[in-house]
Amino acid sequence: MLNKKGINLQLKKQLYMKNILIISIVFIFSTLTMAQVEVDVKGKVNSETNTRANNKTDELIDKSFNKLEDGVGNLFKKKDKKNKKDGNNKEEDNSSNNSSSTDDGEESGEKLEETIEPTVTWSKYDFVSGDEVIFEDAPSKDEENGEFPSRWDLFKGSAEIGEMNGEPVIMFLNGGGDIIPYIKNPKEDYLPEVFTVEFDAWFEKGNNAHRYWVYFIDKKNQWGKGLNENLEVFANGLNFMNSSKRYPGRESNNWAVEPVGRWAHISVAYTKGKFKAYMDDTRLINIPHLEGNPWGITIQAENDKMYIKNIRIAKGGVKYYDRVQTDGKIIVNGIRFDIGKATLKQESMGPINKIYKLMEKNPDINFSVEGHTDSDGDETTNQKLSEGRAKSVMNKLIEMGIDKQRLKSTGFGESKPIDKNTTPEGKANNRRVEFVKF
Repeated sequence: MLNKKGINLQLKKQLYMKNILIISIVFIFSTLTMAQVEVDVKGKVNSETNTRANNKTDELIDKSFNKLEDGVGNLFKKKDKKNKKDGNNKEEDNSSNNSSSTDDGEESGEKLEETIEPTVTWSKYDFVSGDEVIFEDAPSKDEENGEFPSRWDLFKGSAEIGEMNGEPVIMFLNGGGDIIPYIKNPKEDYLPEVFTVEFDAWFEKGNNAHRYWVYFIDKKNQWGKGLNENLEVFANGLNFMNSSKRYPGRESNNWAVEPVGRWAHISVAYTKGKFKAYMDDTRLINIPHLEGNPWGITIQAENDKMYIKNIRIAKGGVKYYDRVQTDGKIIVNGIRFDIGKATLKQESMGPINKIYKLMEKNPDINFSVEGHTDSDGDETTNQKLSEGRAKSVMNKLIEMGIDKQRLKSTGFGESKPIDKNTTPEGKANNRRVEFVKF
């Protein structure tokens, strides 16, 4: 162990060596007169030498104090051994108290258990379109551009048939407007106790003041009757009564500015008082018990440059499992595809999820996935289209985890209609996918 005198001696020796080193280095650098660069050589050498000398000195002092601490520690260890021999249990008491937490949140000698977040499973898109279409308007390509849409009536404002990217749409003009489905006996309650409503709504790029409303009465013919509530549709979410929800990732505010123009798919499911509303692939509104009875539908747009398309009202039906047990098949017209293609649209995932869960819970049920079309277009084309669409649905179920041995697919084109092909509603019912048990 070094005493104070020994430490001072070592320090003097280090200082002496430092001065010798400085003189030698300065002499060497002073001979380099050929390098015409102005550098504070002496200052740099002094700085580096001081740093190294100080580091050596610190090392020496640390070693000395370490030895001193070890000596003190050994004294206490000897005392602890003596206490053990005397039968003293103070060491055991201390061990229970010495598990104090360190700065990084760990206990001495043992890590704290990591917090495990609970796993939450939520079927965010469980929408399934009703079985029987009671109103359908795409609108048709036969509609004349610039005319009022033939499948609708007007309550106020203005609306016309327009075209966007080659597709016919219903466009609102001059401050928007309110339109009502043009159906038979509009003054009566034409919405069943189980129904669905769907449409696509356009939100203009950069416009932050456009809203749509869906009223559950015909404002022209049923005023004062039915349900006096409306679904408010923003660019980034939905409001209904006291319930309000934003689409995930778009929660900033009600008036979210669209970075690009886009179509949003809006869906509503009403089942004997239960009310659910969806935007695209996510359920945002879920009311367990709704007071009042929906009678009809009015769609209102707040301003011009607002467009809607693919409007459908359908009557609900029996649960999938019950249909299989009763009929041996499930008829689904809520599986949608791009026009003239076999590409699945995102809103198709509602019924596909239901089929998947049914097959997962009932491993004895196997399905033949069968595609059908309406009579529009060429018969050969429709046949190939129905085959391709059925195969797309089958492949999606296999991708989700259903054993491919439990599925097969085929198409029948327009050869097996279940409704007339002379009305939009009839055609919509014929465009379907059937899951036939085998």
